[in-house]
Amino acid sequence: MRKLMTVLGAVFALIGCGERTEAQYVQGKHYEVLAQPVRTADPAKIEVVEVFSYGCGHCYAFEPLLQSWEKKKPSDVYLMQIHAMWNPQMEALVRGYYTSVMLGLKDRTHMAVFNAIHKEQRYFADADQWAEFFAGYGVDKAKALSAYNSFGVSSQIKQAELRAREYKITGTPEMVVNGKYRVSSTLTGGHQEMLKVVDFLVVQERSAKKK
Repeated sequence: MRKLMTVLGAVFALIGCGERTEAQYVQGKHYEVLAQPVRTADPAKIEVVEVFSYGCGHCYAFEPLLQSWEKKKPSDVYLMQIHAMWNPQMEALVRGYYTSVMLGLKDRTHMAVFNAIHKEQRYFADADQWAEFFAGYGVDKAKALSAYNSFGVSSQIKQAELRAREYKITGTPEMVVNGKYRVSSTLTGGHQEMLKVVDFLVVQERSAKKK
């Protein structure tokens, strides 16, 4: 009986800790509520957006954690990644990212680009350098160059810039849950904690959808 009571006590203590952890995630302290909600791509699901930059060392460190999170996310949640563009000098990186999306290469090349920049000190300053990189994944250089300079890629860049402005993004990486809540490591204190706050907000949004 004494052993049983000890086990039950430990279980209730863990449950209590879980409740206190969730209670710690409060508006203004661990996440911010957007003054104007941003329309999501698929209202039937819960949208999680990461705004990142290939040139950002924090984004590079965060990417493996985010990929692990994505593999475990519930089926009613989808992840969208948006490349920030703080100034015109970043356009080559942004255009290269959306070119990979258009070519259907993003899943294969995303982490590879981070590694090339942050491990190999490789630069992606123009269309030719991107075309050379994509050629390593079996893409004809002419096709890569055409995609890089296409209207479709330009449109995705404009949409991403608009979304980042609507989200009031101040740095990278930052995450936005269902077009309503902005989460950053500045508020949460770390990348792992960012994802915990995102999970908390996902549960909150799921509950709101059921009402």
